[in-house]
Amino acid sequence: MAIHPIVVYGEPVLHRKADPVTEFGDELHTLVADMFETLAASNGVGLAAPQIGVGKQIYVYDADDEVAGVRRRGVFINPVLVASKVPTTNPDPSEDTEGCLSVPALDYPLKRADKVTVTGVDENNQRVSLSVEGWFARIMQHEFDHLQGTLYVDRLDTRWAKRWKKEQKKHGYNVPGNSWLPGTDPDPFGHGQ
Repeated sequence: MAIHPIVVYGEPVLHRKADPVTEFGDELHTLVADMFETLAASNGVGLAAPQIGVGKQIYVYDADDEVAGVRRRGVFINPVLVASKVPTTNPDPSEDTEGCLSVPALDYPLKRADKVTVTGVDENNQRVSLSVEGWFARIMQHEFDHLQGTLYVDRLDTRWAKRWKKEQKKHGYNVPGNSWLPGTDPDPFGHGQ
């Protein structure tokens, strides 16, 4: 297993739709294992393959589902997501804030659907399905978006989008070539500090 660098906003692979996975075998098993290791080192809750420079329809997750009262850890390959309606109210900065490993050190409020069902397959090409709500539904939508070439900052409302554009320029998150290595580089989110 290996920890991969996480690419940052501006890297082309993050901004295009990922390709479906068609080959299931040792190479895929290694990639999924590496993604879990990279996720653990990053202190994140989800990681999509494009975030490590791989344009494939894969994401992993490992986080507490507070609504169900369980820890959930798994992988979705070639997922399909069905969501409840996204509320039209303004996002609450204390309740609806989101961050992203590919947008280091920044987070912004964003409204998401409260309930989702995701279906797909795992690394053994076995069908998997998950219906969740609340914060865990946010994770599923966030990671699924990565596979569509969309980052959460691309969905911000006008108020927060203006702030993002200023920070994007300030941090240089508008050009390719930026990345950080979890477990080696300083944690951009300050976990464990």
